[in-house]
Amino acid sequence: MELTHGPEPGVQAVDSPRLARLLGTPDLFWLVERARRRLVAGRPLTGSVSLGEPTPAQRAAAERLLARPPGGGGSLTVRLDAVDAVLRRSGASPGGLAAAVEALTGPVTPLARSRHEEESAWEWAHAPLGELATELNPLADWAARVRADGLARRLGRTPETTRTLLAGVCAALRSLPADPAVSLPAFAAQVLGSAHALDDGAPLATLTLSGVRALTGFPDGQGAAWRREAWASAGLLRDELSSTVLTLNLRGTPALDRMAAEGEPFVLTLRQLTRRPPSVTSAAVWICENPTVLAAAADTLGPACPPLVCLQGQPSAAAVTLLHALHEHGATLHYHGDFDWGGLRIAGVLHRRVPWRPWRYTAADYRAAATRNAALPPSPLVGTPTETPWEPALAAAVEELGVRVEEERELELLLSDLAREPVG
Repeated sequence: MELTHGPEPGVQAVDSPRLARLLGTPDLFWLVERARRRLVAGRPLTGSVSLGEPTPAQRAAAERLLARPPGGGGSLTVRLDAVDAVLRRSGASPGGLAAAVEALTGPVTPLARSRHEEESAWEWAHAPLGELATELNPLADWAARVRADGLARRLGRTPETTRTLLAGVCAALRSLPADPAVSLPAFAAQVLGSAHALDDGAPLATLTLSGVRALTGFPDGQGAAWRREAWASAGLLRDELSSTVLTLNLRGTPALDRMAAEGEPFVLTLRQLTRRPPSVTSAAVWICENPTVLAAAADTLGPACPPLVCLQGQPSAAAVTLLHALHEHGATLHYHGDFDWGGLRIAGVLHRRVPWRPWRYTAADYRAAATRNAALPPSPLVGTPTETPWEPALAAAVEELGVRVEEERELELLLSDLAREPVG
């Protein structure tokens, strides 16, 4: 057994050759190992330790150490106090058995102290989350969840790696949402130092995307298309062509003007919106959730329909970019969607990104819609409740009645509103 450890300050050094002869033999390894276990557990080196079915060589080694037979019977029992006294008296280890164990096996860290040090290290590793939660209150709950569920710890594996990981995540989230939208690789290169830092599957991407969803309210999902739109909800673009928005009778580019003159729907890509946004803004723009509404408006009203934008579900980067530009140029935005938890959640996501006014989308409108549709087969409400910050009473009414009213059921009423509005 190799001597590995020098004395503590103020403690006389062990006599290495003598200690090796007395206690460092292979036949006494079991005794040293038992003593070390006690030190790790924080227990004193007193009392006895026993070895069941010892070999004759182990019995002989214990007898040489203590200068007397350690006792008969089927097991071998040695008093630790006696070993301590022998080591001190012989000068092999003036510090006693504890010093001898460390000299033979290396420094001993008690388990309680080891656990405290480990907890302190992980607390240090997660410190960037606490700083972020203080700066950005909307991310406080998310930061607490990441700490509680151990996601960052599992991804980082060590405190040092985890702290570096979380520092990068927090730096990214502090810079979001990006306005105007920017490509994901360009953002990663600028903020994180590598264009590939947020590639799919990277721990940094996993945690950052989780924070993005908390920041923007983007719903759960999976798959490449879902990840693309989740990043886009914070203004980070995987590409400029996949993100689109459906419109009717917007003007301001040759293509939009031509389609508006015909009263035909037109799909705008994010590339078009970032390179040549519409140069003409109407005083009011109407927004619906479902393409059925826009298609019916085109069929019924054609060129006479006022400007209409359809989200087709969660607001895409293209939709947010378009609506933000329209708002910045003075347009008043009016929104209507499904009266259910999913529809209210979509409206809430949009409300956090772009100001809008309810278009028959208040608690009173919901109650009236539920009454109008009472004769139709009921559509039960499903999903997780959400808040309606533009009018808290709406969420309360939906929870109270528990009835889903799809936007398509209000089609006739919505078309009559559009028919009364001036064009352009």
